[in-house]
Amino acid sequence: MDELIATWSKPADERTGTLVVALHGRGADEESMLPLVPHLGDDVTVAAVRGPLVLGGGGYTWFENKGIGRPVPASIARSAELLETWLDETAATFDRVVLLGFSGGCAMAGGLLLRDPSRYAATVLLSGTLPWDAELDTSNGRLTGARVFYGYDVADGVIPDELIQRTVAWLRDESGADLAEHTYPGLGHGIALEELEDIKAFINA
Repeated sequence: MDELIATWSKPADERTGTLVVALHGRGADEESMLPLVPHLGDDVTVAAVRGPLVLGGGGYTWFENKGIGRPVPASIARSAELLETWLDETAATFDRVVLLGFSGGCAMAGGLLLRDPSRYAATVLLSGTLPWDAELDTSNGRLTGARVFYGYDVADGVIPDELIQRTVAWLRDESGADLAEHTYPGLGHGIALEELEDIKAFINA
């Protein structure tokens, strides 16, 4: 697929200020991210984007993978290029762009951030992992100055613990990011109302 499909929270003539690009998890679609819209505030415009790859069992994804949270490098690179082109065409009216990714969308958002940290005002990573071993630059200080929100439960149940711990350690100690780390015990693999309040405050800040 060469064109991305997105559902917007506002009509075209009201899309200004902050754009939140919402990226769904594997096997879902853009509609799954729309329940977040009322919790993010009236000051942002949300574009929920559909992953470009169709799964055999239904739903969509951002990339082919070698296992949970492990993208095939060429596949995530192709999707990143599609998203960057889409942003070039659609984000011109906005003052800033915030990435928000859940699960597989978390890895996709992380991949976009690692490709071009200066492009995004902030990045919200939820219940997922950075895209390790996907031939992206994860050198020390790669995200220096970048604002990153990472929300997770250590007992996620879907994302392997080793990937969560690797993501936490790198974001904390090596990335250089301005990190807002939030843990939500008992959340599992999902998004909590408390978490949405924290995300809204993070974006508004």
